[in-house]
Amino acid sequence: MANTRWSFLFIFFVVLINLQLGKVLATFPTDPLVQQLKDRVVELPGQTFNVSFAHYSGYVTVNEKSGRALFYWFIEAVEDPDSKPLVLWSNGGPGCSSIAYGEAEEIGPFHIKPDGTTLYLNPYSWNQVANVLFVDSPVGVGFSYSNTSSDLLTNGDKRTAKDSLAFLLNWFERFPQYKGRDLYLTGESYAGHYIPQLSQAIVRYNLGAKEKGINLKGYMVGNALTDDYHDHLGVFQFLWSSGMISDQTFKLLNLLCDFQSFIHSSNSCDKILDVADEELGNVDPYSIFTPTCSATISQSNQLLKRRNKVGHIGQKYDPCTEAHSIVYFNLPEVQQALHVDPNHAPAHWDTCSEKIYSSWKDSPKTVLDVYRELIHAGLRIWVFSGDTDAVIPVTSTRYSIDALKLPTVRPWRAWYDDGEVGGWTQEYAGLTFVSVRGAGHEVPLHKPKLALTLIKSFLSGSSMPSLKLVSDS
Repeated sequence: MANTRWSFLFIFFVVLINLQLGKVLATFPTDPLVQQLKDRVVELPGQTFNVSFAHYSGYVTVNEKSGRALFYWFIEAVEDPDSKPLVLWSNGGPGCSSIAYGEAEEIGPFHIKPDGTTLYLNPYSWNQVANVLFVDSPVGVGFSYSNTSSDLLTNGDKRTAKDSLAFLLNWFERFPQYKGRDLYLTGESYAGHYIPQLSQAIVRYNLGAKEKGINLKGYMVGNALTDDYHDHLGVFQFLWSSGMISDQTFKLLNLLCDFQSFIHSSNSCDKILDVADEELGNVDPYSIFTPTCSATISQSNQLLKRRNKVGHIGQKYDPCTEAHSIVYFNLPEVQQALHVDPNHAPAHWDTCSEKIYSSWKDSPKTVLDVYRELIHAGLRIWVFSGDTDAVIPVTSTRYSIDALKLPTVRPWRAWYDDGEVGGWTQEYAGLTFVSVRGAGHEVPLHKPKLALTLIKSFLSGSSMPSLKLVSDS
């Protein structure tokens, strides 16, 4: 009887303590540990495998007045996350989701099977070597939102950089254990604007910061929109030299689209782009040697004009991968697992937002001036390029890099992975260029193993691997 009484009293005090603890936690809702626990993802629908790493998703407010909030998905390293750097990944568009592409197709661990409801583990995920942070930016992309509807029609480069800086500062408050951690920014396509501009914003913020600033070490971008003139020049030359457009169209493209913006081009440029599009045929311009998705041929034929928007390509080789993401991220149980607020969830989640793309406000014709500033600031800067992409091809990237007129530190050479040529590389004073053999616009999708080799070399600050000769002995 006495034992029963003491057991009852023990349970009573445990319940009382928990109730009081709950009141304390409710009183301090901004406590980082509480916020992290709220954002912790326990398990995903369709996940048939266990993982040893923690991951989190949710919203970070970047502007209180207008109610702008960016959606993130943070995935810690597989092993010893405390010793690994932090890598932020951004997709482009403008208007495309980093969750849809970066996480679910490219460098994230959770990829989607063709049924749209089942996941499989990506063995070449970048969280093998880093803690990876995916952000849907700007507002209106993916699950990111604003309480001010006009914000969705007034996005542009400047506000995106400002909001992304605010996101990082606020995210570090939620995850203070990552304050001071080595940070690297990465991305592709229109992130060729986002990533250098955010890097510039961080460097300038650090100069005026009263406390220790963000520990940005460098950035890396792939198949990146960089300079409209050189990017156009390279696109047209790639299409012509690959035998996809006629001599006449090649000449007219160079004449009518000279110095045109990739976001807002002229009517005459649009018309000759339509001609080039017709000559190109039913080829996926984002990966010219792989099949197209039969369900999206009509869409693929319109993508040349929107060459900075991520395309319809998939893994091994499923060109309809984008369709799998649309099915999966529209599932209510998936949104619930990822802590999507039902009051702010889109009526229909999509990989890219045409509204964001078509209403984009400011897009400078070049970011080469930003490169010059950041090279001078001493950041580690790498630029990579899949060499079967006709959207922002290797020729465009090389023309843009040449325009910087940087001295060569290590000349052009092949780099290797497991004894095979993985691509080619050249090292300049302040910048390293790497091409990835056989990869399209989304390098980690087409060549995931090579992409993992790439990020390992970038993070370590070492050159891309050379061919190691094995002796007969």
